[in-house]
Amino acid sequence: MQRRQFITLLGGAAIARPSPAPAQPLSGIPRVGIIIDDAPFWNQFRRGLQAYGYIEGRTITIEVRKGEDRPERLTSAAAELAGIPVDLIATWGTPASRAAQQATSTIPIVAIAIGDPVRAGLVASLARPGGNITGNTILASEVVAKRLQLLKELIPHANRLGFLWNPDNESNVAQLAQLKDTLAKFGMSLIPVAVRSSADLDGALAAMRHERPDAFQMTNDPLHRKHLKEIISLVDQSGLPGMYHTRDAVAAGGLISYGPDLSDLFFRGAGYVHRILQGANPAELPIEQPVTFELAVNLKTANALGINVPLSLLALANDVIE
Repeated sequence: MQRRQFITLLGGAAIARPSPAPAQPLSGIPRVGIIIDDAPFWNQFRRGLQAYGYIEGRTITIEVRKGEDRPERLTSAAAELAGIPVDLIATWGTPASRAAQQATSTIPIVAIAIGDPVRAGLVASLARPGGNITGNTILASEVVAKRLQLLKELIPHANRLGFLWNPDNESNVAQLAQLKDTLAKFGMSLIPVAVRSSADLDGALAAMRHERPDAFQMTNDPLHRKHLKEIISLVDQSGLPGMYHTRDAVAAGGLISYGPDLSDLFFRGAGYVHRILQGANPAELPIEQPVTFELAVNLKTANALGINVPLSLLALANDVIE
């Protein structure tokens, strides 16, 4: 069920969706490197390039390297792309972006869906990045309070929050700090659950369940998103109401989500690639902030958990799965 938009423009330099037009590279066929961790959203990135007139294999070359859920592999993937060298590197998430940053200070980097690019040390500011990195952000830290507000509206008795995060992701570290500061205002305590690798996941979730939280949240870390369906299944089976970042988590069985449309951020990331290939300086391209945030609720999951979703919350939802 489609509902009205929940939150409109928050600010930042929005890049409008383009009308199809042939790209005009500065010289030769541009070569773009991307670091992939099995994210389906990269298809939207490719669609964005097509919208700007790029044809893969004819007017643009894409070099793909995989991070394979390991920090050391991210480092080597970024180094391989810098060594080709490519004309630009596109990354998803803070760990891959930091790896690219460490690999090169001269090749432009378009970082997509970063939680907190300033606190992660990727850019000097959102308005003026100041180096070779630009892109867009999901504003992870800034929406912490809104997610807690929605969660408390849905689960008034929730006092203990289990939180899945990755200590190797600087944006996750910033989000955890913001969450700790905010929880006290809601009369809640935190049960942090650190997961650095796929091998840590089952044990960490089992340890969290042992602490008996009243609700669950997770970050949008690429490693964790790779296991999103598995995490949602375990959380639902444990009888925990879960708050997620994106509506695809609700479509997969999660209870509620609030956050930007990741597929749109990947599409818009292609706009940065186009502008840089046309000669724009990434240091002067502001980090784009989300245009809209979406609220989604899964009534099937709510019924299974014995939760009565308030009509006031349903009225705000963009999507309700019944």
